[in-house]
Amino acid sequence: MLGPRATVRLQFHAGFTLDDAAARVDYFADLGISHIYASPLLAARPGSTHGYDTLDFGRVNPELGGYDALVRLVARLRARGMGLILDIVPNHMAVGGSGNAWWEDVLAWGRASRHAHMFDIDWTPPDETLRDRVLVPFLAAPYGDCLAKGELVLRHDAQDGRFACWHYEHCFPICPSHYPDLFDADDVPPPVAGVLDMLRGAPPDAAAAWLHVLADWARTPEGATAIDRALARFVPATGAGRARLHALLDRQHYRLAWWRTAGDIINWRRFFDITGLAGVCVEHPDVFDAVHGTVIALYAQGLIDGMRVDHIDGLARPGAYCARLRHALAAVEAQRPAGLPPGPALYVEKILAAGETLPAGWGVDGTTGYDFLEQVDLLLHDQRGEGALDDLWVWGAGGATSFDAEQRAARGMILDHALGADLARLVHVLAGLARRDPAACDFTPAALARVLRRILAEFPVYRSYAADGPPPAGTGNRVLHDSCRAARAGLAPSQMPVLAWLERQFGAAGRPAAGEAITCFEHLTAPLAAKAVEDTSFYRYGRLLSRNDVGTHPGHFAGTVAAFHAANTVRRRDWPRAMLATATHDHKRGEDARARLAVLSECGREWARIATGWSAHNAPLRASISGAGAPDRADELILYQALIGAWPMTDAPPHGKEAADFRDRMAAWQLKALREAKRHTSWTDPDTAYEDACRTFLDAILSPDPSNAFLPMLDGFIGRIAPAGALNGLAQTALRLTGPGMPDLYQGCEFWDLSLVDPDNRRPVDFDARTRALAAVTAGEADCASLAPLWRDGRVKQALIGAVLRFRASDPALFIEGAYRPVRVTGGRRRNLVAFARTLDHRAMLVLVPRLTLGLTPSPADLSCPPGTWRGTALDWGDAPSGPWRSLLRPGRTFDTAAVRELATLAGGMPLDVLVTE
Repeated sequence: MLGPRATVRLQFHAGFTLDDAAARVDYFADLGISHIYASPLLAARPGSTHGYDTLDFGRVNPELGGYDALVRLVARLRARGMGLILDIVPNHMAVGGSGNAWWEDVLAWGRASRHAHMFDIDWTPPDETLRDRVLVPFLAAPYGDCLAKGELVLRHDAQDGRFACWHYEHCFPICPSHYPDLFDADDVPPPVAGVLDMLRGAPPDAAAAWLHVLADWARTPEGATAIDRALARFVPATGAGRARLHALLDRQHYRLAWWRTAGDIINWRRFFDITGLAGVCVEHPDVFDAVHGTVIALYAQGLIDGMRVDHIDGLARPGAYCARLRHALAAVEAQRPAGLPPGPALYVEKILAAGETLPAGWGVDGTTGYDFLEQVDLLLHDQRGEGALDDLWVWGAGGATSFDAEQRAARGMILDHALGADLARLVHVLAGLARRDPAACDFTPAALARVLRRILAEFPVYRSYAADGPPPAGTGNRVLHDSCRAARAGLAPSQMPVLAWLERQFGAAGRPAAGEAITCFEHLTAPLAAKAVEDTSFYRYGRLLSRNDVGTHPGHFAGTVAAFHAANTVRRRDWPRAMLATATHDHKRGEDARARLAVLSECGREWARIATGWSAHNAPLRASISGAGAPDRADELILYQALIGAWPMTDAPPHGKEAADFRDRMAAWQLKALREAKRHTSWTDPDTAYEDACRTFLDAILSPDPSNAFLPMLDGFIGRIAPAGALNGLAQTALRLTGPGMPDLYQGCEFWDLSLVDPDNRRPVDFDARTRALAAVTAGEADCASLAPLWRDGRVKQALIGAVLRFRASDPALFIEGAYRPVRVTGGRRRNLVAFARTLDHRAMLVLVPRLTLGLTPSPADLSCPPGTWRGTALDWGDAPSGPWRSLLRPGRTFDTAAVRELATLAGGMPLDVLVTE
């Protein structure tokens, strides 16, 4: 078995277990998949639908079937010559709630806990109330209110003998050193009193033995009675009980707090701004071993063949981490069963900015494919539509707003609120450095914060990698330098010395004094980019939603064929095994929804006229809130685009249950979109009046009532652009399957993917329907050509995937090692076709895919182009390999080289083909 050839990403949870996946292995194998690419499989929070909220790195999630089910799945995979790649989460784990033994030990023992260094906790923050304590902002209301209402309850666990304060599902352990204070002298017999005395002031390791003795006593009738009496003294229903409970909690190694305090004073690193996910310090060797011990053992046992590292930018030193992971896997390589490919496949989740490249020294196979998503997305857009859509958005947004301006404003807002504590921590570290530097000792925290905010507003990438050490000689830290130069425009002359000093600190890789500041800075830039760009600006900026997705750069409207070829050429040279993706569990909308919305770039002026007409028609449905319409025009334009992208691929509007389900899906998306945008409402401060008005508007425009004239207008317009959108979807699928790199298929996307953002994109997949459809293809009863007239049901897309992947399985070297050769298109339709060849030795594959497909006027009957479409257009390929050429998509059809050059293969059918030399 070779390394990964093509993956299928599966989302595991209690409703889709490892055994459920095992039942689908034959289907994936028949489709041409080589590896399942699994969402995280280690023990997560009960009921987790994604697995990124790890509670225990030491075992396979029992909700998924546990270790035994994993063994059964891999046995099925090996029987079909397949493997497994595992998504791992080294950056964070679930906290709050209960069940995280590491975290709860830290809460119980504070800095004395042997797990304290596992989490990125600032034990000496500016807030004096948090010195040597952990803020735990999980209370549903202010602390005093929760105490007064009896929502903080002291309980005893009879199994392990421990005491904890509970707030609904949240467990806050009481330090065992304080157990003696829970009892009156008359509550316990002398032997137990002696145990309690031993606990007073005992270190964690010594306390463990005494806790067992206490637990045994607590399970006796006398002990249970004494425990009940002790707990009764802390019931907050009485003033005395509240006072005792407050005094007890005030002595703990944590400070209970209202959840709203997190953004201001939290003193530990989170995953972005999610308080339920705490950052893990895998830069410490023992923490690395604890986090990775199980997955490395799974690799040694031959149960996994590679890993996808989640959020690589969340780690303190990503380069050093990747090297350590490679070394750890290499150390167990000899233990793997015979016959498995040597060396793991390693991918990192990394969002690259425009012009940014993955560090070559990391020793990984590549990214998880967001960069490819961006490259193919740009290719499908028509630059000529930018002006009209700019004008439409200016009208909708009530003024000229560029994406850059939008995301800068969002960065400021995020620093003011969600990440305020993270900024304060960085300022605190920098202020300490400044006080020790005679050249900077007069730089106050406020002065540092003002300049720092300007740098952060201009920082164009998720992070630099200065914490990994000095950059290669001669390269310097270009991103930091450019950001500081851009920041100068917003600063006064008196602030320039502060700017220069900050640039020196952040660029001082390898200097111990600046190390903490650099790490802290890099731990801030990544979540700031994610929250301000993906989770705010993408929902505010609505020029064209197909350009707003993970890994894309909405300020860039379209790309060229030459740029696409150049990107493929670089990937073939530098990252030939990189993952290629156009749909993921994190996408904002499905790959085929984006493909349909891209068509709007070709009809910008028409779309502007239609959108403004819809707005005028639906104006009476908008509510008036505080003198303004709801939804406002910006939210209305974004809603219309979301409807266009997600509208079912049918030849009539949805009706009955299908229509009701669609309205519910759109309503869930709309609520999330409005709150993520944070313009009128938000997750932290919802404006239910605005939200309700938007929901009422949505229900009205999607009403099945015959008097609703908007519904046929919407359906009619989508019907006109849907064939072009479908061709775009097939084009990006073919490009993903044939370009340099390793294609990934997101679960269910063998058929059309018109999903919305999560959780919509993680809905159950009808694998039975997909299995039946593929069986017809493999039996020779259907192929791409015969399924083209039935394109709306999505089977034509699956047939395309299967045809190319099965050929890829027969000649994997052609795809990994083969040269990439752009093929020039000449003639009147040259802008509408992308052509390239993959060649190795005497073998060749030619890929022909359409772009700007609305201009090809595809037939809604079978996606074919009008006769004569390609007349006068040809391939300028003088040294083309001699034929004959066989079509993978039209079985039984062959062409000589002259016919291929004249595009005869595209005549009379879909304007797309993949040909291979016989």
